[in-house]
Amino acid sequence: MTILVSGATGTVGRHIVSQLLERGESVRALSRDPQRADLPEGVDVVRGDLTDADAFRRVVEGCDAVHFITFHGEFGETLTNGAELVAAVEAAGARRVSVLSGWDESTLEPALRESGLAWALLAPVEFMSNAREWAPEVVSDHRVRSLADWPSAMVHEADIAAVAVEVLLGAPAAGQTYYLTGPEALTPAERTARIAGALGEEVTWSRLTEDEERERLRAFGYDEGYVEFGVELAKNPPEIGQVVQDTVTRLTGRPGRTFAQWAHENVELFRA
Repeated sequence: MTILVSGATGTVGRHIVSQLLERGESVRALSRDPQRADLPEGVDVVRGDLTDADAFRRVVEGCDAVHFITFHGEFGETLTNGAELVAAVEAAGARRVSVLSGWDESTLEPALRESGLAWALLAPVEFMSNAREWAPEVVSDHRVRSLADWPSAMVHEADIAAVAVEVLLGAPAAGQTYYLTGPEALTPAERTARIAGALGEEVTWSRLTEDEERERLRAFGYDEGYVEFGVELAKNPPEIGQVVQDTVTRLTGRPGRTFAQWAHENVELFRA
């Protein structure tokens, strides 16, 4: 099979590309800058952007399956041309689609529901890689601070990719949504302890006030709308994000990766 992967240079996309290659599949990777993509040897890296439907029609020719993301650009804007993209997939003769969703439904999902394609939506409750934002404070002060104190069943990005690969290669894909979690729900304090364990050094966690959380989020450059969204999310988390699902094990046949494993794999991010 030849499989087109959009978002191929992203946190999840790189794992999808690598795992498809390991399964012996032919991979075509969509990139806005192929020369900087830095993908494994053997990948057909092609220039393109999901917002350019004409270019996408050329790129998808000859593909049997497609992995989509529903957002684009530096700030993750939601796709507005989903109907054109789905039509291009159908015209090219591809029949299977996996979709990594964002916070909001894009124009892609309704177009897929109206199509004759086999497709499934991947909905991670939280990426383990979100902990990367803690790295500067761990490096400088050996501490993590957040307003949120609730447990999250965050999922390893490689496990998100593994489910996408199963969908692309034949797992049930009749328009269902696969909610993805890791094998345990951990509080920020417990995640901090896992990072400390990987480092072999003490790292503390403390809870911020709402105003302190606003300042923390502003320091990342987020606009006020996102800052308030972040505060509300920290105060009122979605219940589904705290409940461990068996999706990863059910579709891949193996347990999901733990946050402790993620911390060990990424320990250099947190080391001074």
